Amino acid sequence: MFAAVIHGPGDVRYEERPDPVIVEPTDAVVRTVAACVCGSDLWRYRGIAPVPRPTPIGHEYCGVVEAVGDAVTTVKPGDFVVGGFLHSDNTCPVCRKGAHANCLHGGGYAGCQAEKIRIPNADGTLVATPSMPDDDLIPSILTLSDVMCTGWHAAVSARVGPGTSVAVVGDGAVGLCAVLAAAQLGASTVIAMSRHEERQKVALAFGASHIVAERGDAGSTAVRELTEGIGADCVLECVGTESARAQAIGCVRDGGNLGLVGLPHGDLPVNDLFWRNVGIKGGPAHCRAYLPQLLELVLARTINPGLVFDLELPLAAIGEAYAAMDQRRAIKSLVRP
Repeated sequence: MFAAVIHGPGDVRYEERPDPVIVEPTDAVVRTVAACVCGSDLWRYRGIAPVPRPTPIGHEYCGVVEAVGDAVTTVKPGDFVVGGFLHSDNTCPVCRKGAHANCLHGGGYAGCQAEKIRIPNADGTLVATPSMPDDDLIPSILTLSDVMCTGWHAAVSARVGPGTSVAVVGDGAVGLCAVLAAAQLGASTVIAMSRHEERQKVALAFGASHIVAERGDAGSTAVRELTEGIGADCVLECVGTESARAQAIGCVRDGGNLGLVGLPHGDLPVNDLFWRNVGIKGGPAHCRAYLPQLLELVLARTINPGLVFDLELPLAAIGEAYAAMDQRRAIKSLVRP
């Protein structure tokens, strides 16, 4: 099979690799129908995170089950499935608390930007659709492998609910999905912080009530002007840089909540947040906990998070898929084998 392999900064190649096989009786092998590039993949592409050796890359996928181990009972060959960016057994004490990203027996994959993927813990990871979905639903189903669940996790972590005011820091795919999540959870004010017209259009389509293009102190002031002069009840930080975290802190009201889902590359002034009574929660999304509800919303066409994909390429063009996102020519790149 062929798959994406990162060799170093700016160097992702389409290379031949061995086909995955069943190793454990709890495994499945999935033939990929669609995969994509994540903003977190760009940390390695940009040289911010190290790449000590050529490494298969990617963690978002949906596809058709080709084979299952003897212990797998919930999916079968021919099923169309989606799974989160981490596998989990869905039975350990941590999973039973709903914290699947921290499963005691979970972990990552050996690269999902590939023609086929080995899925450990298949029963606890994969969710099958009732039938083969229409092709136009594939992008939205693919977002459930990461970005839609991550945006949802930001909103849940910040306690977004009916009547709340929300500011979203970050207009990448996760930030836009966080806008959609906030609207779905009943927020009355949803402020998307974005300076890019195309991304603003998606945010408005997802339910944003306001757009704030300013950054820094001016951005915080603009958010306060829209929230009774005090700041948003809930701020969803979907970037992870130190400047994005500082922006989130500047936009949250005293007694409000931060939902942090951006891959962290900066610190937080915890002492200041303590005196302001600001709550902090977040981390990697518990995709398996959110998948059933979100998949139902997608299949019913209630939500269309697939709008975050504005570039589709063959897997063989994976280098361009990365370059387009790195250069902000694309919000998110979808690839098909």
